[in-house]
Amino acid sequence: MGSDRAYPEEAPAHRVQVDGFWMDRFTVTNLDFERFVSATGYVTLAEKPADPADYPGAKPEMLAPSSIMFKRPSAPVDMRDHYNWWVYVRGANWRHPRGSASSIRKLGDHPVVHVAYDDVVAYAKWAGKELPSEAEWEFAARGGLDGAEYVWGDEFTPGGNHMANTWQGDFPYRNTLADGFEYTAPVGSFPANGYGLYDMAGNVWQWTTDWYQDHGRIESPCCTAANPRGGEREGSYDQLQPNVRIPRKVTKGGSHLCAPNYCRRYRPAARMAQPIDTSISHLGFRCIVRPESGE
Repeated sequence: MGSDRAYPEEAPAHRVQVDGFWMDRFTVTNLDFERFVSATGYVTLAEKPADPADYPGAKPEMLAPSSIMFKRPSAPVDMRDHYNWWVYVRGANWRHPRGSASSIRKLGDHPVVHVAYDDVVAYAKWAGKELPSEAEWEFAARGGLDGAEYVWGDEFTPGGNHMANTWQGDFPYRNTLADGFEYTAPVGSFPANGYGLYDMAGNVWQWTTDWYQDHGRIESPCCTAANPRGGEREGSYDQLQPNVRIPRKVTKGGSHLCAPNYCRRYRPAARMAQPIDTSISHLGFRCIVRPESGE
């Protein structure tokens, strides 16, 4: 688990052990989520106004129902400032993934996005499933290729073939669409990994249950841990922003916005800390089922 060859938050590489489980072959789609909402009447975080008490000093327009969307700039920008391509968009939510004027009418088989952590937990509970831990997710993503760089092996485009929905060109302003997709792709558009799981790299990031912590804080990383879980809620805050007290979960897999010139996180070891109160246009999820105790 992890890697010593890429981003610092992935190190150190360390051995873990997980018990058996079943995982969804695909990420949860818009059609799947629509069935859940129709059955339960559930309303996602992005569809509700934010409580001003939770965000003191926030501008009123920032409290309206909204979600974060990628907005492609028309020319090169300062890559140190992600606000050059991420914007809060009023009316963006899972029903309107590309803004209030969009719909999911022709996107039923695309992964659902704009879902915050509580939203995906609610879906999993309704479906009789759970979310994976980071270790479970990474084990599944590797598909039996222990230590390989990518879900499918060690070459990014074997034989010139694109194996996942990622960004080709210069992020964030020029995408050549060599893989055929500008936004999300229908689930299963690219080959499955060795365990028969689709889209374990690219397309959308995926939530896990683990509170974010640096791998470097793991006790005895040299030793095999059984069914490890992430850190504590209190330790998951962004250490570089001490005034921001929103706990964060680990997300995995990268997305269609990952590009070699900016974000090589379409690898099983890659990880990102995501605030639990935030939904975004390139983050979805899939579920697992663990055997009951004693089976």
